[in-house]
Amino acid sequence: MIKNQIEIRTWAQFTETVTDVRFRSWAFRGQADASWPIKSTLSRYLTDFHVHRDAWSKQEARLLRIFKRKSHIFLSKLPDPEDSFEWLAIMQHHGAPTRLLDFTWSPYVACFFALEMAQKNCAIWAVYPPGLSVRGSRTIRASQTVLPDEIGPWVKGSYEKYFLTNENSFVFIGEPDNMNQRLIAQSGTFVIPGRLDQPVNELVDEESIVKITLITEELRKHAMSELYKMNITNATLFPGLDGLAKSLTYELETHWAYDPITMEPYKGFHID
Repeated sequence: MIKNQIEIRTWAQFTETVTDVRFRSWAFRGQADASWPIKSTLSRYLTDFHVHRDAWSKQEARLLRIFKRKSHIFLSKLPDPEDSFEWLAIMQHHGAPTRLLDFTWSPYVACFFALEMAQKNCAIWAVYPPGLSVRGSRTIRASQTVLPDEIGPWVKGSYEKYFLTNENSFVFIGEPDNMNQRLIAQSGTFVIPGRLDQPVNELVDEESIVKITLITEELRKHAMSELYKMNITNATLFPGLDGLAKSLTYELETHWAYDPITMEPYKGFHID
C-alpha cells in the first residue's frame, strides 16, 4: 500500500500539483494502468515466463554479453567495454529487456506516456532522488564527481558487483555519461533497482515516492489536447521516422476544424 497518493481529475488540478514546490527535482514515470507496480521489462519477463530464480543473474549477464558481441555491426561508436551502464542504456533504447526503468524529469512527458494509450485509470509515479538510496551521500547523475565509496551503476564494475547479484535492496537514479537522442528528447533518466524480485515501489522509502492516479475518463481528452499544444508527442519524444509514424495515432483524435469525437465544428469553421 502506497502511503502518499494523489488523485487527479482535471488538467488544472494536474498542473497545480506537479508545479508545486513539493515536486521540484523529482523524477516521474507514466504507466497506462494504475494497478501496475513499477517493474522493469527484465523483471516482468523473468517472472512471467518462470525462469528459475537461481538463473536470473546468469541470464541477465548473458544478455549483456551477447549484445556486446553482436551489436558492433550496427553501432557507429562503441561504448567503453567496461561501462555496463551505457551498454544497458543502448539495450534499453532498442527494446531489450533490462533492469533499467525509464523515468523523466518532466511530469508532462510522464503524463503523456500514462494517458496516451490508457483505457482505464492510469498513474504517474514520482520519486525523490535523494531519498532513493540507503547511502547518505552519493551522486545522482553520472556527470557529477564520483565519491570513493560510490556504488552507482556508472562506476565501472559496480553493476556486476552490486546489481547482478540481486541481493541489495536499494534503488539508484541517473544517466550514463553519454546520453542518447531519446534520453535527451524525453528529459529522461533511469531508475535502477538492486533487486528484480520486488517492484521498485516496495524498495523505496515511503516518503520518497508518490503515486498520482489519473482518472482517465475525466482527464484524458483535455490533457492530451494540452500536451499536443505543448508539442509533447511521439514525434518529438522519439526522434526519427518511427516516432513520426507512431505520432500519427493521436492525429486520429484531433483536427484543426472540428472535434473528431463529437463531430462538432470549432468556432469559425464548418464541416463540409
